Amino acid sequence: MPEYLCLTLIAHPGETEAAFKSRLTAFWTHLLRTAPDTYEAVYAEAKQFETTDGCVSRAYMVQADAAAAVAEALAAHGIRVAPLDPNDTYSLYEASGTEWFQIPH
Repeated sequence: MPEYLCLTLIAHPGETEAAFKSRLTAFWTHLLRTAPDTYEAVYAEAKQFETTDGCVSRAYMVQADAAAAVAEALAAHGIRVAPLDPNDTYSLYEASGTEWFQIPH
């Protein structure tokens, strides 16, 4: 069974949810087109936006062995990622809860 890490993506200070959502959509579209194998490691997206460090944020469940590559791609596109804890893993069952939207591949 694969293990997952939770990546929390954080908007710019003062960035609205709508603007951050637009940047995320552009990034995921770019990743899907340029690195489909990396994109396939992204399993689920949180259904709700949250607040992290006073900024809009959104969480994603990513296969643990691909989390660093996804985080690097995000950083290269100016999207801040909260520090990862490689020991804080989630099972497929946990990544499939009702608070998550599974991303079809």
